[in-house]
Amino acid sequence: MAERPEDLNLPNAVITRIIKEALPDGVNISKEARSAISRAASVFVLYATSCANNFAMKGKRKTLNATDVLSAMEEMEFQRFVGPLKESLEAYRRDQKGKKGAVELKKKDKDKKEDSEDTDKNREDENEDEDERMEEEEQNDEEEVDN
Repeated sequence: MAERPEDLNLPNAVITRIIKEALPDGVNISKEARSAISRAASVFVLYATSCANNFAMKGKRKTLNATDVLSAMEEMEFQRFVGPLKESLEAYRRDQKGKKGAVELKKKDKDKKEDSEDTDKNREDENEDEDERMEEEEQNDEEEVDN
């Protein structure tokens, strides 16, 4: 757990970026207001985490999951955020599935390439063996002719 209250604050750069994205162009925010928003955001995250943890504990789990967070949002009376959160979660899952699929496809392509290289190497080895056999046969034929 954090030793000092400041350790619980979200990074200022993140807070500043979120604030800038939320406000119209040309609107400025004081350092004091940015600090207050940062503290409020930190308190919100801690409270949401605590509520989500309660749902996980009721389920006799030690790991919080998305369902716990969504249930916590409803319990905290933030129902209007549940829909957008579910949409974001689905988008995240699609992205992760797409990334996983891309990684698997890349791995399959790599395996195919390695298999192809192995096949080519085996063919080369077989061709070399055939060449050696033919040379031996030619030498044997020459020896027979000489005899």
